Amino acid sequence: MKRKESALSGAQQHFSSGKLASAIDRRLAYRTESQEVQQAPVLQSYLSTELEPVLQGLGFRCQIFPNPIPGAGPILFAQRQEDPAYLTLLTYGHGDVVRGYDDQWEAGLDPWKLTIKDGKWYGRGTADNKGQHSINLAALEEVMAARNGKLGYNVKCLFEMGEEMGSPGLREFCQQYAALLKSDLFIASDGPRFCASQPTMFLGSRGAVLFELSVKLRETGLHSGNWGGLVRNPATILANALGSIVDHNGCIKVAELLPPPIPASVKKALSKLTMTDELMGRQLDPDWGEPGLSAAERVLGWNVLEILAFTSGNPAHPVNAIPPTAKAFCQLRFVVGTRWQELEQILRRHLDQHHFECVDIHVSRGAAATRLDPDSMWVKWAEQSMASVVDPQSIAIMPNLGGTLPNDVFADILGLPTIWIPHSYPGCGQHAANEHMLGSIAEQAILIMTSLFWDLGEVALSDAERRSAACSAETN
Repeated sequence: MKRKESALSGAQQHFSSGKLASAIDRRLAYRTESQEVQQAPVLQSYLSTELEPVLQGLGFRCQIFPNPIPGAGPILFAQRQEDPAYLTLLTYGHGDVVRGYDDQWEAGLDPWKLTIKDGKWYGRGTADNKGQHSINLAALEEVMAARNGKLGYNVKCLFEMGEEMGSPGLREFCQQYAALLKSDLFIASDGPRFCASQPTMFLGSRGAVLFELSVKLRETGLHSGNWGGLVRNPATILANALGSIVDHNGCIKVAELLPPPIPASVKKALSKLTMTDELMGRQLDPDWGEPGLSAAERVLGWNVLEILAFTSGNPAHPVNAIPPTAKAFCQLRFVVGTRWQELEQILRRHLDQHHFECVDIHVSRGAAATRLDPDSMWVKWAEQSMASVVDPQSIAIMPNLGGTLPNDVFADILGLPTIWIPHSYPGCGQHAANEHMLGSIAEQAILIMTSLFWDLGEVALSDAERRSAACSAETN
């Protein structure tokens, strides 16, 4: 049996024997809810008693660092070096989860225990992210077993315990330890596939900025019968201010908040992605969003401004009074090239020009957009490796995820080409009750990752040989 075939056979057995399911079940039992302060010891324990022994068994040297931000979750760094001349891979995962919401799950399902039912693997973290990094660790194990304890490249692993809280401290950690994390390529798994039936690769993520618009005109409400028509209504003002920013079809009206034209390589990649009601699992609104763009371009290649919440007065118990204040919570999701750091200044100029000087702006937080060029050699290599174990026609290549991940840490701070291979799907119940991973995806995913981790060894070995030959030639 050829050695790659041996690795793939081992991966299939790893799945079929229940070994993967057992590891995921064990990891689900750690109630790693990063939003709950009292769970801090569990966050530490997940790294020290669960992941660290597994990584050490694979030949990694491990170190758990306190978070640079006091009170935030710890960070595990693990390194396995075979040869300084070899290529170095950096991979990542997060062990924290959102709250379990135990009482909201269907009868017979426990968020802290793996339950396999009708092809679905239920449990908090199966999709996000314990199940995903468990698959990748299993694939590394099988490649090493088939290669007699070797990979043919070096690996560095980073596991954080605060992704569900916005990854506090991760950027600071990577800035502080950039030399320690120095690598050649980043491959990790998080987020959903394009759809359940399509193995997916995405190369970055849209950025996001959260901000508030508010109007405060007075300290108390005024009777609408006595004062209506005499004093300004903050809700009316704010509604019109929002309407000047985004129109009734969801199109952004402020030109400075739009991205540059979609690059040709990105447009080509998106042209191969079809979003339909059936694939997305619900009816789409064909006339919503930027006109002239496909559905995939609207979600993956363009910017969108969403009004997440709007409050004024007392919606639960409205009274006949003009409210004193109004507030809207908004979000800009954006792609590479957007001037998102200037959001507050851009909005201020726009609102003042439209006579909304009384609208205040507060930007709370933001994360950068990233995108590896779909024409990158690493994308071509990964696609070829995936195509050796799945139908090549089924592979979806997304220039970036529609959502947001801390990919800017790896792409911008560490300067790495980034490739994400997700093992979840849009209907996984992520962050909700009944979260699950599809068993069919898990089985396919362990083969995909085994193929990638095997083929990377082939690339790395040949690269090392070329370096060695070049050194020899110079020496001679």
